Amino acid sequence: MSSLTSETFDRNSREALKNPQLRSALRNLTATFGDRRRTAIRTVENFEGLRERARRIKDETLLHLDTYLEQFESNAEKAGAKIHWARDGSEACQIVLDLITEIGATKVVKSKSMATEEIHLNHALEDKGIYPVETDLGEWIIQLAGETPSHIVVPAIHKSKRQIAALFTDKVGLEKTDDVDRLTATARDFLRSRFAESEVGISGVNFGVAETGTIVIVENEGNIRLTTGVPRRHIALMGIEKIVPGLGDIDVFLKLLPRSGTGQDLTAYQSFITGTKRDSDDEGPDELHIVLMDNGRSRLLSHPVTRQTLACIRCGACLNACPVYQQIGGHAYGAVYPGPIGAILTPQLFGLGKAKQLPYASSLCGACREVCPVKIDIPDVLLHLRAQITDGVGNGVVAYTAVRKKFVERAAFAAYGFAWRRPWLYRFGAGISRLLQKLIVRDNKITSNKIADLVLPIAAWTAGRDAPPIAARSFRDIWRSDLKEKE
Repeated sequence: MSSLTSETFDRNSREALKNPQLRSALRNLTATFGDRRRTAIRTVENFEGLRERARRIKDETLLHLDTYLEQFESNAEKAGAKIHWARDGSEACQIVLDLITEIGATKVVKSKSMATEEIHLNHALEDKGIYPVETDLGEWIIQLAGETPSHIVVPAIHKSKRQIAALFTDKVGLEKTDDVDRLTATARDFLRSRFAESEVGISGVNFGVAETGTIVIVENEGNIRLTTGVPRRHIALMGIEKIVPGLGDIDVFLKLLPRSGTGQDLTAYQSFITGTKRDSDDEGPDELHIVLMDNGRSRLLSHPVTRQTLACIRCGACLNACPVYQQIGGHAYGAVYPGPIGAILTPQLFGLGKAKQLPYASSLCGACREVCPVKIDIPDVLLHLRAQITDGVGNGVVAYTAVRKKFVERAAFAAYGFAWRRPWLYRFGAGISRLLQKLIVRDNKITSNKIADLVLPIAAWTAGRDAPPIAARSFRDIWRSDLKEKE
């Protein structure tokens, strides 16, 4: 799975469609989370108003991000935290590595973090002989399997109970069993021993509060509390877009994030960490290091369309609503961020040259826009990226490497435009198409058959669905005949 890349999305998705176990798991996940979300949003007054407020908060923050980042840095350091700035993923990995090695630590635990996945932090540490243990159950399963997350919130959704049991037998030495309680107990015992001996804990950050220098982390398992509270040194990796202006703003996001992501009224744990502990008897680490990472984010700020991408709070709602993700899962995207948000974020962070297939991984149905808690107009960003691909932008806001124009696509649309500007030619073409379609129409629909499969555009469509035939009479013919009858 980990060998898949964004450059091979088309091939990846075709292979995913052949996996019935994956598609069954995805159907169950998206249906369950979708139902829970609809129930959960009814428990809060004026949910749409909350979405509007969240978007205004994000817009304000992103427009003045430099000011809020400086404010956050100042207040965090006053509270005892140490701030480190990373321009890219490589620099962020090096900072984390230096913070571990300078105290001679070898026992490292790590909580779920998409930012660390983004920069492949685990691989960077393992290359230097440091093996961090993922403490989120889903992430630990993925780590044991040597794979990457398939979902932002539920990383191991593509794994069946039987596959997980086999993995535990192979990697942990558990006797063969499909008892969920035994599997869970095995994971708990293993991970708790790692917490007890850990020297450094690494986490992500859901929100950073400029007003107080506080980092906020939400979870359901309690592993983050142990990751940030037991080791004497806590390293928090935070994308620069995670900032919000004030502590009062967090209330809005704590109502939106769980309802949108997992359909909960509130996550089980919310950790507000402001600096280090004040007294030796207090809970928490002796040291808190916050790594503020750019890694391409600042490039998105200059354009109003791309800027909104940074408002994402990683709830995963767009994945659960997306008809494309529901069929192929996350690994097909070949990148850390799957689904609709991945289709717009990956090309912008890493360049259209490497991810030019992803903006087309959408039906533009708008379901992602409708469920996004911060009202990101994902279809608008997708169209913006597609336009850049078509124009072959080489060094614009988004595209950092030249993207070759598709000659066949341009020629096809040129021919289409030529015909549509000439009514007689359009009518002639439609008439010919009505005659030819008789060869492939069965039961008043176009399905996969020996003749249809010879025509590649039609074959690509009918491989997974039926297509309607061209109507026997055009609208104009029907209109004219109706007028004659009225006369």
